[in-house]
Amino acid sequence: MNNHGVGTLVPQIDNKVNNWTKVQAPKRDKFLNLPHIDMVGYYQFVTFRTFDSIDEFLKRLSAENIQTKTKQYKIDNYLDNSSHGCYLNDKVLEYLKNFFIEKDKILYELIAFCIMPNHIHILFKQNIELDKIMKSIKGSSSNKINKILCKKGKFWDSNYYDKAIRDNNHLMTTYEYIKNNPLKVGLSKDRFYGIYE
Repeated sequence: MNNHGVGTLVPQIDNKVNNWTKVQAPKRDKFLNLPHIDMVGYYQFVTFRTFDSIDEFLKRLSAENIQTKTKQYKIDNYLDNSSHGCYLNDKVLEYLKNFFIEKDKILYELIAFCIMPNHIHILFKQNIELDKIMKSIKGSSSNKINKILCKKGKFWDSNYYDKAIRDNNHLMTTYEYIKNNPLKVGLSKDRFYGIYE
C-alpha cells in the first residue's frame, strides 16, 4: 500500500475455488473523468464539435488534468468565441436542423439542440446506445455536410462530451443553457430548437 490509494480485496476465481487477492485501488485523480452512463431510456446532454475547431489551445486544454465538467466549461467558452472550424452556418445549419428533427423517435426522443458555428449541444432521451447514436449522427451528417461545403476529409472531432441528466431540475437547467447559448454570443435564436417553445 502507498499514498496513491488503499489496498482492497477482490474475489478471484481459481479452479472453482474462491481466493482473495490484494489489489491496489485506483489513484484518486483517476476519478476526475468518470465513465459514461450509457443506458437506453436515460436523458443525455451531448456536446460535439467540428474537427477543424481543434487548435493548439484546445489540445493543451484537453490534456489538462482537471475535472471533466470544468474542462468542458472552458472548452465551450473558448469555442463560443473561436473562428476555427465554423462551418455550421447557412445551408449546413438548415440541413442539421432538419437532420436532428428527422432522427427524433428513431435514435432518440429529441428535447432540444443548438447549433453553434463550430459545435453542437443536444439534449435527448436515448432510444439506443449512446455510441451508436453519436456514430449515426456524425457518420450520416459528415458526408452530406462535406458535399454541401465541397469539402473532403474528417468533418467531426471523434470525441464528444456527454452528461446523463439526474432529475427534472437538471433537465430544465440544461434546456435553458442550450436555449441561451447562441444568444449569449450574439447569434440568432434560429440556431435553437426546443420542444417547450
